[in-house]
Amino acid sequence: MTHQDAADAVLRAAVEAGEVPGVVAMAATRDGVLYQGAFGRRGLDTTAPMTVDTLFWIASMTKAVTSVAAMQLVEAGRIGLDDPLGPVLEELRAPLVLEGFDADGAALVRPAEGVVTLRRLLTHTAGFGYDFWHPDIARYMREQGIPSLHGGDPAAFRVPLRFDPGTRWQYGISTDVAGRVVERLAGQGLGDYLRAHVFAPLGMDETGFGVPPAWQARLATRHRRDATGALAPIEFRAPERPRFESGGGGLFSTGPDYLRFLRMLLGGGTLDGVRLLRPETVAAMAENHIGALEVEPLPESDPPGFSNRAEFFPGMPKKWGLGFLINTGAAPGGGRAAGSLAWAGLANTYYWIDPSRGVTGLLLTQILPFADPAVLGLLDRFERSVYAALG
Repeated sequence: MTHQDAADAVLRAAVEAGEVPGVVAMAATRDGVLYQGAFGRRGLDTTAPMTVDTLFWIASMTKAVTSVAAMQLVEAGRIGLDDPLGPVLEELRAPLVLEGFDADGAALVRPAEGVVTLRRLLTHTAGFGYDFWHPDIARYMREQGIPSLHGGDPAAFRVPLRFDPGTRWQYGISTDVAGRVVERLAGQGLGDYLRAHVFAPLGMDETGFGVPPAWQARLATRHRRDATGALAPIEFRAPERPRFESGGGGLFSTGPDYLRFLRMLLGGGTLDGVRLLRPETVAAMAENHIGALEVEPLPESDPPGFSNRAEFFPGMPKKWGLGFLINTGAAPGGGRAAGSLAWAGLANTYYWIDPSRGVTGLLLTQILPFADPAVLGLLDRFERSVYAALG
C-alpha cells in the first residue's frame, strides 16, 4: 500500500463510519506537496462532493496569518516586539483588569500593572480572554453594553484584561488586537494588507475575510454535534463583505491555499522564490516566548456548543511562540517531533508544521463544538499516515 493509499484509507473510513460528513487533508515537505485528499460531502444538507478546492471557515487558523503580517512590520522597523502599544491603539493606553464582581454585582476593576506589547499579544500573555470561554468577561460586556467582537464596533476592544500583562498564558482576542495594530501601522484594512503582502505573493487566490458569490457554491456546511454524537447542519450565510475583519478568526480558505502558507513557513519564509519573512524571523517565531509560563487547557465553552474542553498532548508541557502552539516533546505514536508548531480553528480545522522532520499538514472539517473527539482521532490517524510515508 502506497502512502497515498494509506492516507486515503484513513479519510475514507472516517466518512464511511459517519464520523465526519466530509474532510479535506493535505501534507507537504520542503520539496512539494506530499499528499492531498478529499472525501465525503460538503455537508449533510447537500449531495455536492467534498473536493480539495472546497472553501472552509478556518477560524483561528487566521491567527498564524495575522502573526506573519505583524512580524513583517517588525522586520520593517515599524514596531518593536516589546514596544508599549498605547501610542498605537488608544484602547491600550490604560488597560484595566477585571477581578470579579462585588456583592451588589458591581464589576471590580483596577489599572493593569505592566503594558500590552506585540509580543504579549502574539503569545496570548497580554491578558485578553474570549467571552464564550470566560463568563466573567461575558457578564462584564453585557452589563457595560460592550458589543460583540464580530459586530464590527471598535468599542469591543475596550473589554478589560483578566490578569496583568505578562503574568499568565490565556487564549483570547489578543490576535484580533494585533490585527488592529497591523491596520493602524499599515494605514489600511487588514484584508487589504494581507492580500498585498501575504495572499497575492503566495498565490493564495481563494483566501479572504469575505466569501464572494463566485465562491459560495464551494463553501462547506457547518455542523453541530449533539450530546448523542449526531451531526446536524447549521444554517449560516457567509458574508460577502464582513463589517469586521477578524485577525483572530475571520478568514475563509481552501486546503491548497493554506498549505501554500504553511509551506512558506516550513521553507523559512520563502515559497517558490517569493520571500515573505527572513529565515531568522521565522526561526524566532518558532521559539518559546512565554518562558516558564505554561499553555493552559481550554475549558468547555459557556454556553456549551462552541467548544469542548481542549488540551493537546495532555500531560506534556506546552509553550507558545509568536503565533503558534509548541509541543515540547515528540507526539506519541510516531507523529510530529518536539518543537513542532500547530494550532486550529473553532470548527475543527487543524494544522501542524514540523521543522525538524521537514513536513507540514492540515485537516479541514466544519463541525462544532471545537476539539471534537472524532475529528481529533482522525487527525491523529492522518498524521501518523503522513509520518509513515516519510519513513
